[in-house]
Amino acid sequence: MRKCSVSLLLMCLCVMAHAQHQDTAESSHQGFHYKPPAERHHPVQGVYAAGGSDGSILSFAHVKNHGDRITNSMRFSLFFNIGCTANYDFSNHAGFFSGVNLKNIGFITREDDLKIKRRLYSLGIPAGFKFGNFNDDFFFYLGGQYEWALNYKEKHFVQGKKVLKFNEWFSDRTPLLLPSLFAGIKMHNFNVKVQYYPGNFFNTGFHEIKGGLETMPYKDIGAHIFFVSFGYSFKIKDG
Repeated sequence: MRKCSVSLLLMCLCVMAHAQHQDTAESSHQGFHYKPPAERHHPVQGVYAAGGSDGSILSFAHVKNHGDRITNSMRFSLFFNIGCTANYDFSNHAGFFSGVNLKNIGFITREDDLKIKRRLYSLGIPAGFKFGNFNDDFFFYLGGQYEWALNYKEKHFVQGKKVLKFNEWFSDRTPLLLPSLFAGIKMHNFNVKVQYYPGNFFNTGFHEIKGGLETMPYKDIGAHIFFVSFGYSFKIKDG
């Protein structure tokens, strides 16, 4: 299994205005209302589950072939980007989370009349920290993730006409595990996240037999993906 080194990442994210909830004893609370661990329907350690989704993903890539930059365009994916998290809040302002998620990532390249769409479904395990005001459901988060490559698909178009299409489960065309780094902001069940993959999307050692000849289609290609996602998340309600 090829090891990918995890390098340091970008830190981004905008500051946005935010309105506080006015809570009264008789009115029902909207969104996520923070409760100290002792008052939750969860174990006293303060662990609770949440569901959610990366929602819509806008993917980009930095791609080079033999050292030359390859033109690529933004890729949009809506299905299936789903997941859930396990959370531990140290206080109303800091916490830790992990979980599991399924996402659809990839990119589109163009070279002369050839357009290639590449897509990968991956199953990831994130781990990160969050900080902000959980009572108001407004916080930042950052962390890292390892993803297990499940299904790889490739489509080739020449002058707009599809000439090749295939998909493979647990393909050797990509590394089996893809590390990534992420940072985001969550506001009232809506979140914006940036995620970056420092390792090469392709397995440059992959080889196949075509026309009786052995070829290595990704030998000289380097591709590094990053994406912006617009999704939602929600606390699983107390019973």
